[in-house]
Amino acid sequence: MAPALFTSGVIDPLDLDPIGADVRQPVIIAFLVFVGCSLLWLVTLVTGQEDGPDRLYVADRSLSSVLNGFALAGEQITTVTLLALPGAIALFGYDGFAAAIDVLLALGVTLLLAQRIRNSGCYTLGDLFGLRASGRASRIAAALVTLVITIPLLLLQFRAAGIGASLLIGASTESVQVICTVLIGGLVACVAAMAELRGATFMHVVKVPLTLATLAVITLLALRTFAWDPGNLLTAAVNGSLAPDAYLSPGLWPYETDFGSLNDVGAHMVVILGGAVAPHVILRISASRTGQTARRSTSIAAALVGVFIALLIATGFAATAVASSRGIGAIDGNGQSALILLASELLDDGSLVRVALIVAISCVTFLAVLTAVSSVTFAAGVSLVHDVLARHRRHGTDAAEVRTLRLAVVGLCALGLSLAAATYRYHVEFLITFATSVAASCVFPALILTFCWRRFNRKGLLWSVYGGLLLSTLFMVFSPSVSGAPYALWPEADFAWYPLQTPGLLSVPAAFLLGWIGSVTSPQDPRRDHEDLEYLLLTGRDARRKQMTPKR
Repeated sequence: MAPALFTSGVIDPLDLDPIGADVRQPVIIAFLVFVGCSLLWLVTLVTGQEDGPDRLYVADRSLSSVLNGFALAGEQITTVTLLALPGAIALFGYDGFAAAIDVLLALGVTLLLAQRIRNSGCYTLGDLFGLRASGRASRIAAALVTLVITIPLLLLQFRAAGIGASLLIGASTESVQVICTVLIGGLVACVAAMAELRGATFMHVVKVPLTLATLAVITLLALRTFAWDPGNLLTAAVNGSLAPDAYLSPGLWPYETDFGSLNDVGAHMVVILGGAVAPHVILRISASRTGQTARRSTSIAAALVGVFIALLIATGFAATAVASSRGIGAIDGNGQSALILLASELLDDGSLVRVALIVAISCVTFLAVLTAVSSVTFAAGVSLVHDVLARHRRHGTDAAEVRTLRLAVVGLCALGLSLAAATYRYHVEFLITFATSVAASCVFPALILTFCWRRFNRKGLLWSVYGGLLLSTLFMVFSPSVSGAPYALWPEADFAWYPLQTPGLLSVPAAFLLGWIGSVTSPQDPRRDHEDLEYLLLTGRDARRKQMTPKR
């Protein structure tokens, strides 16, 4: 996940064509062939694989460290990161660069938690919350938080896919973007309904090297344009930016507030902490064989994502150097056209290599939206079915549970797609900030207290989760992201009394405090063996085995 990276209101977009009519037909044909082959391959991956919920949800926890590491890296390559991060760097320089680094830092936090999450034997937030707070209330809270995180992510993934598809066909008007969003989103929703973790894993494994290879080729072509001198490329990027004197310094970001550094700290904090504990990331970690395997997988993912972020940064600066910030904004006010425009400008019109490069970008973008939507909706569907519905069906069968999961995934995709189409006239990019803020405020404190504090209990967990959710919602509604700013949802209104762009700077510490207050003001349950739970989280072994081991 990335922060709100869009520039609506900074530059007025025009209805321009970044690809050109001379190559559009072969690009579209090649792209459609790739889409057809990808869907056919995915169908073959999932056919005959549904032996039971555990195999469907976490692939029987049989994924190797390398395979799951590539897949975890693929979870970070979404449509938003692939298209919006280069655009943010191209338009805002240093501030876009800092936003890109947050994606890598989030994996660093995941690395610290990966072994404990896997050792717990849990794969949903409901299971993790239940470690200290068993019962229906904690699972309902987990399902609610999962939905609040998932729906904004789906909306913006569909929206970004629509923008990319409209650029591909050479018509970036609002109506065309809506049509492309509905068509691409409907196709992806059908595929997501068939998804399961093992099939999604192989899709990620293909996506990661294809993405890295495509970005590497674009970077090398850009360096060739500037005589293989990165210094010349960076100088040209500065000269082609909207503010050459401020391009490599903080402050060009249009979402700045009067509180400057505090606003920046809060924005970076929610992305790092929220991205580390997103529900689909937790599900992916839980598919590892052991806790040690989970740590190795996360380390491999961090190395791959590091390369991905470095290439994104290079392409972002290259886009400014080749096409200029104003040229990028003239085509797409969100800056998401930067990557396609860069590839179009680097080679001569009609060149076979140019066609191949644009096709590669289009295919990578399609894989990004396909895998991102599938992963996010699948994790949310598993949470709903496993944590809420299946718990109330005493005589339900595995087949019924799987059917319910499929229906839940379709329903979530339909809801996200409908919201994406209905809100196209509004600046709703703040929703991704809201989603990461909820994850940082509700999930991260609850997991840290669960793993690290014996006294944490049911009351503390509910206070922390619901308190974090309430504060995140309240601060976001009354922030400059919703009213009183050019990029806000309602720029003409002004009821923003919370001065920061993101709620995390206050909501995250408040969630920790509420968890502490709730725990210390409630009696401890003597039936809970906290020592055995800590042993389980550290070793991954059944806590009862500890009692059978003689002391030395």
